[in-house]
Amino acid sequence: MKKPTRSPAELRNMFGENLRILSRPHASISELSRQLGINRTQFNRYLSGESFPRPDVLDRICNFFEVDARILLEKVSTIGSTQDLLTGPELTDFFQSGVSELDETAFPSGFYRFSRASFVDPDRFVVGLVYVYREGQYTFVRGYEAKEAMRAQGQRADASSREFRGYVTWQEAGISLVISRKNAMTGSFNFLSRVASLENNFWVGYVTRTVSENVATPRVARLVYEHLGATPSLVFPAARACGLLPEADLPPFHRTLLRPQAPMV
Repeated sequence: MKKPTRSPAELRNMFGENLRILSRPHASISELSRQLGINRTQFNRYLSGESFPRPDVLDRICNFFEVDARILLEKVSTIGSTQDLLTGPELTDFFQSGVSELDETAFPSGFYRFSRASFVDPDRFVVGLVYVYREGQYTFVRGYEAKEAMRAQGQRADASSREFRGYVTWQEAGISLVISRKNAMTGSFNFLSRVASLENNFWVGYVTRTVSENVATPRVARLVYEHLGATPSLVFPAARACGLLPEADLPPFHRTLLRPQAPMV
């Protein structure tokens, strides 16, 4: 059965609706028009469904938003847009502000030393480094599990097996990090909020790991992040002191914030 023929006005409205959806992640239509090289008045006509772009302008729009020319004919949510997952049509109203409003003041880039209780050894603590960096509107995190912690779980301890990566998003009460090991083997959810300190460089919260329930081992632990920046005199000594450590070897303020004897609530 043939699809009913649509009028030029209906097609313009379809394109305008799609273009409005694709434009939502961008804070300023003026800036978006400038990046596209399209006159702001003309771009508004596209958005309102008053006009179609010329073929060369349509090609520019499609390349910019990483979609194809079906945005003239079909809803963008049905044509497999290659927009980023978190800022595509389905999730932009829920995640966009969190990923785009996380600025350097709220969570600066650079190296962080983290510490938490071990999930497999109740008398030890994992201390490690992660690197936080920005690409476009996103904030990413990258690090490596401690070799001793991997071996204690009977897992390989080579660099590829230990590496984890994730993204960071702003929340009303703090910072969330969604982290995964390579090939989505395992992952974790971290929540952190800033705490008062001399240099305002500490965050405390908790980490939950993605494993099945087991009465013998916990799935949640307090977590401390300490921002070290990129100064070698701070980063290198911290890197050498990473590993699976007894409580007595924790950095003093980390131990204070972790409160090892206090139960999680």
